[in-house]
Amino acid sequence: MDDDLRERVEREAEKHALLNAVKYDSDAEVGAVMGPLMGENPDFRPHGDEIPGIIGGVVARVNDLSTAAKRERLETLAPEELEAIEAEDEGDEHALPDLQHVDDYDEVRMRAAPNPNGPWHIGHARMPSVIGTYKQRYDGSFIVRFDDTDPETKRPDLDAYDAILDDIDYLGFEPDDVILASDRLETYYEHARELIDVGGAYTCSCSGETFSELKNDGEACPHRDKDAAAVREEFEAMVDGEYSAGEMVLRVRTDIEHKNPALRDWVAFRMIDTPHPREEAASYRCWPMLDFQSGVDDHLTGVTHIIRGIDLQDSAKRQQFVYDYFDWEYPEVIHWGHVQVDAYDVKISTSTLKAKIDAGELDGWDDPRAPTLKSLRRRGIRGEAVVEALIALGTSTTNVDLSMSSIYAANRELVDDEAERYFLVRDGERFAVEGGPDAGHPPLHPDHEERGERTIPTTDGVLLEPDDVPAAGERVWLKGYACVEREGDRLVATDDDIDVVRSGDVDVVHWAPAEGGVDVRMRSPDGTVTGVAEPDFAETDVDDVVQFERIGFVRVDDHGPEASVVYWTHP
Repeated sequence: MDDDLRERVEREAEKHALLNAVKYDSDAEVGAVMGPLMGENPDFRPHGDEIPGIIGGVVARVNDLSTAAKRERLETLAPEELEAIEAEDEGDEHALPDLQHVDDYDEVRMRAAPNPNGPWHIGHARMPSVIGTYKQRYDGSFIVRFDDTDPETKRPDLDAYDAILDDIDYLGFEPDDVILASDRLETYYEHARELIDVGGAYTCSCSGETFSELKNDGEACPHRDKDAAAVREEFEAMVDGEYSAGEMVLRVRTDIEHKNPALRDWVAFRMIDTPHPREEAASYRCWPMLDFQSGVDDHLTGVTHIIRGIDLQDSAKRQQFVYDYFDWEYPEVIHWGHVQVDAYDVKISTSTLKAKIDAGELDGWDDPRAPTLKSLRRRGIRGEAVVEALIALGTSTTNVDLSMSSIYAANRELVDDEAERYFLVRDGERFAVEGGPDAGHPPLHPDHEERGERTIPTTDGVLLEPDDVPAAGERVWLKGYACVEREGDRLVATDDDIDVVRSGDVDVVHWAPAEGGVDVRMRSPDGTVTGVAEPDFAETDVDDVVQFERIGFVRVDDHGPEASVVYWTHP
């Protein structure tokens, strides 16, 4: 490769390294630079074997710059690209569409209606994130209603009520009202009685199979024409627990010939023999179905706008029959698609996660391998970052993909300025150090000299990660120390200054002392790794989020007698 071409490669590599570093507010990576570099410059491709080495030197120089210096340099090299990144960073404060007909209501009131069968996974966070954001936009109300009226197939977990409220607090919101549907059985019974009195419901003792055949044929069951007094008497027997599961239901009278069979005379109440886990609700046996319970509660609590999954469109249509009988006005409805989250091998469902925890495959709801809010919180990801990424998805009716990188990018913006820097060496190889000072003094933060420096001794040798070990006779720059050249099992300090890094001749590597460092266990979604951190890392506090340079951000979980434990946050 001639000098002119090499100069072009270095110039283009610097631009793309800066773009990568500034866009993601992190160190640039050779792999992330290589793709766009070769894509924009086809004439570089015949030199593909040489280019990664050139990029490596450029990336090292870029990563050695402060955040401000990176932006300043990018503004010189590619001002339009920097402007695009900054515009993207600013985002759209109204990524969520405006709610319809808000002027028709005294107050916008929205609800999240969780099933309390376990703490929330990432997908669950979309609803409170969006509702909380709308509450702030319209100065409205945010209701949390626990839909816990199925004590059998969707049996509530008594710990989940508080766990979900903790998750909402983590996201940065505080509900205006918290309601438990299992506290409201008498209210549902009263509305069922009113519905019976206006001819809107009847009791049915058909088997499920028999009624299904009649319904699908558009034929009424023989119980449909009972008089209201008989229906009322049988419903009271249901309330008194005189029937067992499957013996009697209360159906909403709709249109038995409706073009959608799912809307034909649907069940409003059924019998359940399994007691509710809450002591306050354990004596009840007659339980409302979700469409009846939810429809009544939405009206009584003044909900103005409902957000629900696109797969629940029939719920609004079923509930409309009840609303018509009572002459109620149905709330505005927004249907959206499901969220699919990348980066996890574990299926994102509460039941699957619970089964894995019970089987010992996960340590708990906050295991770093679990796609739960409790896991993100323990890893040091702030709720604000989760909310930002989720509201950016909007309210599309199509399924949407949530990339964890969007949460990571949002969180990096929040923690980078505060996070002190340290070194962690994994699988370290030991070398003596000769000819240089007794210690290195890298800054605690490259953008805040006033915070001071760390002290990393070299008197007993240093540890390098295997990929950073130079070949015999080659040099590396120990970050915060000096340039050294390998001679056998020794690293000998040279007289080179930082220009050897800037020219791309010498790579910058992190390191740790061979003696006196801090043993560290780092838990991550990919498993647990061990390493040695520099001595000053011992001064960090539990819950601090720091950056292990060239590895990523971590949250300090514990400083134990044998090792410190950290949870990997993100790159």
